[in-house]
Amino acid sequence: MSYIRKLMLVALTVPVTTAWGQQVANEPHVGYLYPAGGQQGTTVQITVGGQFLRGAVEVHISGRGVRGSVIKYIPPVRNINADQRKLLLARLKELRDKRLAELSGNDPNRVEGVPPSDRGQDANDTVKLPEHPLLYDLENKSLRELAHIASLLFFPRDKLQMNRQISEFVLIEVTIDPNAEPGDRELRLRTATGLTNPMVFQVGLLPEVRELEPNNRQANADPGLRDLPKEKPFEPPVVLNGQIMPGDVDRFRIRAGRGQKLVMEVHARSLIPYLADAVPGWFQATLALYNAEGKEVAYADDYRFNPDPVLFYEIPEDGEYELEIRDSIYRGREDFVYRIAVSEQPFITRMFPLGGREGVETVASIAGWNLARARLPLDTQPATRKAGEPGGTRLRRTACCEGKRLSNSVPYAVDTLPDCNEVETNNSAPDAQQIDLPKIINGRIERPGDVDVFRFQGRAGDKVAAEVYARRLNSPLDSLLRLTDASGNVLAWNDDHVIEDNHLYENMAGLLTHHADSYLMAELPRDAEYFVQLTDSQNHGGPAYGYRLRIAPAQGDFALRVTPSSLSMRAGGIVAMWVHALRKDGFGGDIELALKDAPPGFELAGARIPAGRDRIRITLTAPANAPDEPVALQLEGRAQIGDQTVSRSATAADDVMQAFLYRHLVPAQELLVFVQKAKWGVPAVELAGEIPVRIPAGGSAQVQLHQPSPPGLRAGKRANPSSPLRAGFKDIQLQLNQPPEGLSLGETILVPEGLAIELKADKDLVKAGFADNLIIEAFRESVVRAKDGTPTKEKRRSSIGFLPAIPIQIVAQ
Repeated sequence: MSYIRKLMLVALTVPVTTAWGQQVANEPHVGYLYPAGGQQGTTVQITVGGQFLRGAVEVHISGRGVRGSVIKYIPPVRNINADQRKLLLARLKELRDKRLAELSGNDPNRVEGVPPSDRGQDANDTVKLPEHPLLYDLENKSLRELAHIASLLFFPRDKLQMNRQISEFVLIEVTIDPNAEPGDRELRLRTATGLTNPMVFQVGLLPEVRELEPNNRQANADPGLRDLPKEKPFEPPVVLNGQIMPGDVDRFRIRAGRGQKLVMEVHARSLIPYLADAVPGWFQATLALYNAEGKEVAYADDYRFNPDPVLFYEIPEDGEYELEIRDSIYRGREDFVYRIAVSEQPFITRMFPLGGREGVETVASIAGWNLARARLPLDTQPATRKAGEPGGTRLRRTACCEGKRLSNSVPYAVDTLPDCNEVETNNSAPDAQQIDLPKIINGRIERPGDVDVFRFQGRAGDKVAAEVYARRLNSPLDSLLRLTDASGNVLAWNDDHVIEDNHLYENMAGLLTHHADSYLMAELPRDAEYFVQLTDSQNHGGPAYGYRLRIAPAQGDFALRVTPSSLSMRAGGIVAMWVHALRKDGFGGDIELALKDAPPGFELAGARIPAGRDRIRITLTAPANAPDEPVALQLEGRAQIGDQTVSRSATAADDVMQAFLYRHLVPAQELLVFVQKAKWGVPAVELAGEIPVRIPAGGSAQVQLHQPSPPGLRAGKRANPSSPLRAGFKDIQLQLNQPPEGLSLGETILVPEGLAIELKADKDLVKAGFADNLIIEAFRESVVRAKDGTPTKEKRRSSIGFLPAIPIQIVAQ
């Protein structure tokens, strides 16, 4: 292999990434898990639906105490043809008769009219049962499971919404230790081409069951169920797992006793936050409870602003009830997966305060269902920081644990600023509560129409920021914020503050789709007294309408997101990724990026978000020797804000689409990188010369890529134009990958030390002061050969990989 080819192969990545940091080119993708969880101390079989999953070899699950293994891969399931249908019906009848024989005490191995050797195939061995997850271990299915299989596989095919993204299957087995910590994990598969995206897998405390079709209102009239033993109703506590298919309505019979305070909590959107090809962009579940007479006694289609409904119902009398779940507009597909926890579990509906100051003992009052206590300590222990590093708001989560009963998880905030509680009555400027800046106020909009007013002294030219934390902390408050002077003149106001990137994102806040938390920043016109007013924009209020209000000098801050959360690359290779800056309080400076405590060999290129930019694309180089297991990396951003160096860790995230249009950065638990072994070693390559490369607007500049001279080429000597080096370069093409408008590649020449690449800037499209990273992708063009090996006129262009990111800055001509 030529020296130049090796130079290009240093960038080898599998697969290539797109402009948004998501990977394509046969990237393995998971669309759903079913079931999406399991109970402590059990082993469960999971169906993973997705695309490009062939060759799945490993299961990676975050945290301790949960492990998985691959059972088998199943290719896309096609329509069942007439012969397969006939064979499957015969096989299901055979097994059904066998199960019935077992119930009656007869010989289960004697199945009349079907020779044992022919079961599962036709007499001529030309037709076999289709491969399908439902048919795995068919021999050991129960009567009710066989009816479930028949109901789903013979579902009218014209009603199915076929989707290639979930057309392949991998069966896996997940074992959960008895002491595994309950809660959400991230599950990824590893295939021959790399890691999949993460999916939520829940570790629970309750017994679990799976739905068995048919289980709608008409199920009792189904002829296939008439002669089956009647199943017992489920008794709480239990987790009900299921999938909603097109037009599907699932019902579960539940036996409950008088006085039981049942909490019926759905997990659907929380399992799969966004669906790209569905409106409103997720499975919008509805939940209803019916009594023995068929009367609806409770209904919910959400829980406050959360699309996943929760029902609270105190059972009035002993008996059987039916719990019904469906999609609100009767859509459905395999990825409409749900879990319903039905129990007398504790459930927190409100908490106050919604956080505390770092290092200060804080106990919150709580209220809700089935709570044995009214107060809950909050962990406010200081986060790990360098000496002198300022803090910021950090979101944490807590739950109420009572023996083997665990409540819902609720968020709260931990800050380093001094805080205080709101003091009523403070509904007007004359009664406003006096505060000193900076301050965080814990308060509530106690009733509809309530207005909380706070006063502070300000000086001319000071910039002040006011920010509400409420919706992000599960409060139903839809805040409205105003800054006024003593005469009542409104200097600034805000209702909903959308944290967004100017180029792309509808929502940088992850799962929130209604940006109800208010934020404002203003420069004070004079030395005077000023007032901050907070109320609910929809004139609502009550004990649950809590908030944390930050009023402070606008000194600047930022948060970081890095996408995607799963990266796959070759040893010594390079992959591109995005880092997004969520700038705050007017901060617009440079942010330097670095890896924190990374294993040796991992390196970043282009690791700086230039001043004024909200995102940048950088590259990551893998070590020459591949680690045995995927590696969790942590990125950190550092910036000079005032006289302090501020450091913030980057949160891993995935860029996903909602409802054909909107894009969201959904946080992940970790940035996981899988490095595959390379077939051959590749030499290191680095940028040479001044960085960033300064390109005159309307002109050009050169960047050089250096590495040790190849054998036979002495330092200071140019390569012979007729040498194998020059010949090897002829079939390599370089191209800018997703470049900013107005930037292009010029001539690429071979120099003794490596490559010299010309970068051009169009003066009409890119102006002086612009800064970014350029990502160069290498391609090889080859001649397509016919089946007999003879060359054709057709050519194939294939990507080799990336070069390190090249920081550039446009300067005046």
